[in-house]
Amino acid sequence: MSIPRTAALALLVASALGVTACTADPVDTSTNANAKAPAAAIPQQQVDKALHDQLPEKIKTAGKIIAVNNGSFPPYVIVGTDKDTSIEGATADLSQAISQLLGIQIEHTTVDGLASVLSGMQAKRYDLDLGPTGDFVERQKQATFIDYVQEYVVFAVHKGNPKGIDGLDTACGKRIAVQAAGSAEKVIKAQSTKCVAAGKPPVEVQSYKDQPSSILAVQSNRADAFFSSQAPLTYFVAQSGGKLELAGVGKGNGFEDLFQGALVPIGSPLADILLAAFEKLHANGTYDAIMAKWGLEKNKLAKPGLNLGKG
Repeated sequence: MSIPRTAALALLVASALGVTACTADPVDTSTNANAKAPAAAIPQQQVDKALHDQLPEKIKTAGKIIAVNNGSFPPYVIVGTDKDTSIEGATADLSQAISQLLGIQIEHTTVDGLASVLSGMQAKRYDLDLGPTGDFVERQKQATFIDYVQEYVVFAVHKGNPKGIDGLDTACGKRIAVQAAGSAEKVIKAQSTKCVAAGKPPVEVQSYKDQPSSILAVQSNRADAFFSSQAPLTYFVAQSGGKLELAGVGKGNGFEDLFQGALVPIGSPLADILLAAFEKLHANGTYDAIMAKWGLEKNKLAKPGLNLGKG
């Protein structure tokens, strides 16, 4: 995968080093300037009046949709790299295209972790999170998912894989970083229980607030691996200057048919509106152009859908 952002990870890590030494505290990535979006032509959208007219009156009156995110999740969401934009990445490009289609501004704000996003959705404090966030039946009790990508979960390890981590069964006794409240955290904790039951040492699970903090734990040798979605880990590995590599690729690693998408509060009319918008972006080639721009061709879904997660 070709990813042109050669400075992004270094900036993320440099920023994190300045804030945290050996804790699982959040990392401020707001100073990560200089990471520029790769040049690629994304089709301009015309307003779809039928979709616009379906928007709730509250949103039409406000003239904007408030979309939350829980921090950097490259290459989908990269927070604070450009003073003129709140987020960059594939999600930002999709957001712009949807905004043009709906004829409404989408305003982005970063909140404190995935748990806050999910609880906020359940409390209907937020209109939308474009994610993508892993779609699981349990989470469908908190929000409605508009799935638009498929994902795989792997490990990012030090070059040469000195700890021999090549799947869940090799994680026993290892220090594994995960994003707190994410699906990978649940899987790796369950694996730790299996390790103990088998008479092996438990997994030392290190839960971090966001992706940059997690990858930093590996870079600084506080963790042996970061267990997460393949798309962001591929990005981090590509930006590591040869210091990291992927492991456990091509294995289920506790997941099957992992779908990821945007989420809205249960019962929100935005679910059907966004689904229609994604379908239109599929049909006119914009979705393909954005996914290709960010090296996400292998994560494309043939068609978007609501609550596709079955696990």
